[in-house]
Amino acid sequence: MSCGTGSRPGSSPRVRARPKFLETLPPPPQALPTFAQEIAPPDLSPWLTDHCGIPGVVHHEATRPGPHVVLTALVHGNEFAGAIVLDRLLREQVRPACGRLSLIFANLEAFARFTPDNPVASRFIEEDMNRVWNRQILSSPRHSVELDRARAILPVIETADILMDLHSMLWPGAPLILAGATESGRRLSTMIGDPPLVVSDHGHQAGPRLIDYERFSDPASPYAACLLEAGAHWAAHTVETTDSAVRALLRHCGLLPADTAPPAAICRHLVVTDIVTAQTPCFRFVRPFEGGEVIRRRGTLLAQDGPDEIRTPYPDCMLVMPNLRPSRGQTAVRLAQTVPIRP
Repeated sequence: MSCGTGSRPGSSPRVRARPKFLETLPPPPQALPTFAQEIAPPDLSPWLTDHCGIPGVVHHEATRPGPHVVLTALVHGNEFAGAIVLDRLLREQVRPACGRLSLIFANLEAFARFTPDNPVASRFIEEDMNRVWNRQILSSPRHSVELDRARAILPVIETADILMDLHSMLWPGAPLILAGATESGRRLSTMIGDPPLVVSDHGHQAGPRLIDYERFSDPASPYAACLLEAGAHWAAHTVETTDSAVRALLRHCGLLPADTAPPAAICRHLVVTDIVTAQTPCFRFVRPFEGGEVIRRRGTLLAQDGPDEIRTPYPDCMLVMPNLRPSRGQTAVRLAQTVPIRP
């Protein structure tokens, strides 16, 4: 089958092929893991009152000028490691040395429905809040819990100079920063450098993420955004990874003293070249891959999707956040290759 040629990755026809020989039988479905829950949802009640005109949004402003940094957590209601860190900053009474700091607890209604018995159910209520971020959707006449909340916090987003959106992962994977498609996002992510794995991508076909909003994704814009994927949803180390990344961002922007910074790690920058979308309900990986895993050989079999084989299109191919149970039409995995870090 022919190679994809556009600069924006699509559904990756070049990694699909019909097998000439039946090299493997379709593998059995991967068993769903037991998701360890090492952390509990934080008590956000002190921050849900009307601090600045928008419940769940808290601002602090310094007397010295500087950038407006926005930190968002709970865009997905069951990903509360980021909310724990924002709650920690507020309880520690962290204040910006310059500029302005805004902390946003986004999808509060979904978060309120979290239950340990079914932890994946409260990702959202009516639609994914991280697929609605463009002006056409936000100004449309339709309504949903997530869309209405996005409109409520939009005035803060519209004034952000720098934004970090805090997330975590359902399936195992190395922590990383998603820089989006812009050079500004890539520069911001590598300057933060914590975690040191930076991935540039073009988002999801299902809709634009917060970091893809026009304020940050316009190549001519002076503003920048990135998305932290800090590790497993409910792991204790995910909270500490998030805390370290947030403080690294605040030091980089001058909102916290730079003299508290640990030694900088050497960043690795990758670019997503192919997006593999499940075309059938029978998509199965040949084994339970982990995010950040590098497949050394070109042509290595990764999965079968009905009659199609999914193979690596080049050597040293990194698997970005594989979804071990994709439904038809969902992204199963993104494939990325290393590129040189530009200053």
